[in-house]
Amino acid sequence: MSDAQPKLPNRQIPFSEAFKEFIPQGWAPYDADLPAALPATEFTAARRHKVAGQFPGERIVIPAGGLKVRSNDTDFRYRPHSAFAHLTGLGSDREPDAVLVLEPTDDGVAPTLFFSPRAARTDEEFYSSSRYGEMWVGKRESLDEMGAMTGLPCAPISMLRDALAKNADSTRIRVLRGVAPEVTALVDEVRTGHAVQGELAEADEELETAVSELRLVKDPYEVDQMRAACEATAVGFEAVVADLPEAVKRGRGERWVEGVFGLHARHQGNAVGYDTIAASGDHANTLHWIRNDGDLRDGDLLLLDAGVELESLYTADITRTLPVSGRFSPAQRKVYEAVLEAQQAGIDAARPGATFSDIHDAAIAVIARKLAEWGVLPVTAEESLDVANGGQHRRWMVHGTSHHLGIDVHDCAQARLENYRKGTLEPGMVVTVEPGLYFKSTDLMVPEELRGIGVRIEDDIVITVDGNEVLSAMLPRDPDQVEAWMASILGG
Repeated sequence: MSDAQPKLPNRQIPFSEAFKEFIPQGWAPYDADLPAALPATEFTAARRHKVAGQFPGERIVIPAGGLKVRSNDTDFRYRPHSAFAHLTGLGSDREPDAVLVLEPTDDGVAPTLFFSPRAARTDEEFYSSSRYGEMWVGKRESLDEMGAMTGLPCAPISMLRDALAKNADSTRIRVLRGVAPEVTALVDEVRTGHAVQGELAEADEELETAVSELRLVKDPYEVDQMRAACEATAVGFEAVVADLPEAVKRGRGERWVEGVFGLHARHQGNAVGYDTIAASGDHANTLHWIRNDGDLRDGDLLLLDAGVELESLYTADITRTLPVSGRFSPAQRKVYEAVLEAQQAGIDAARPGATFSDIHDAAIAVIARKLAEWGVLPVTAEESLDVANGGQHRRWMVHGTSHHLGIDVHDCAQARLENYRKGTLEPGMVVTVEPGLYFKSTDLMVPEELRGIGVRIEDDIVITVDGNEVLSAMLPRDPDQVEAWMASILGG
């Protein structure tokens, strides 16, 4: 029997020895100049010290996560875990399978970034690896280059096991579980016997909460990124309005809108921050309508909920409900103005010292009052707002009014209840304010003229020392201003 040969993928042509000798030759040397530091590095050290300070004397392990298969040997576009990006400053498509380790020291923490540096051109990975090879995915960083970019000491990922095993009997280790199973398994292996499994899981959950709550208050760099994300998103919204006639004419106009916004998201930033909701007509009454396969028709409303994610991964989250024809009908304007009044009440309530839930309470009080005035509510507004025995208004606005926003579209999602929904608003917090009214076409409790109308208005705000700043204010909200803005773009 002949010697066994390595099994190759069925599409891969074997590499001859002559090719392997030839391929490393004749390349220009890599640039000797190191890259500039990423802008976020001015703030990442403070973030790392803050999270490490909650677990003194403990080793903290933050994986970036790996590539995920989309179909067979084709991967999804890579995005690092948000906590890894926040603590390293690496965004966009960096850095698959990397791991940040925060090592306890007598005076704080010593970080190390473990990753796979680019392979030498003599290495088979250079030409054969469709996931990591330079000829397939482009030039990757060396240890020195990554260190210059992040301001972090860097080491090959092959050294991770020894780093985790060091003093494992006496050093408590926490890992961000669920991000990279192989890293979690390695951590569990080296800390076996250090504590019972239940205690380890609880410790890891505490770390997940800590890195999530670390983002509740944004530093100046993050606020600037959020402002830039809103500005980029406004460009996409303007482009959508300009192409509305084409979207109506082409059919499947929701897809056209999604595509136009997606083009500008890729051009202005990294990508969309979440699947775009381009909901026309009755589709606007499905809260997470992302199928986007419907037509746009004159006379209908388009609910566009979309955001540009920057290369830093910070994303906007803005919703405008626009008349496809450029003009609101009387019934559409009636619903729109009610939602706008509710939104303004929520924005006015968003001040330092208020609670996060005050925003929702202020907005939903307007929603309930309007529904009662229109004879839609079967009870009074006060009875509906009774948390224990009411809630009938939620038939027409089942969602909350706000969420934290940042490097995740629903940021800080693992924060504790007392620090999130029951938490106090502080300067630097970035939240959405997004009430809506949704009258499904099949809802017989709604006056016929309102059926099929869905409206949501959403803006991104940052809490300031004396109130708030609407970061997305460049997009008009007032219905007269919306119509004038659309006319200026469409030439009407």
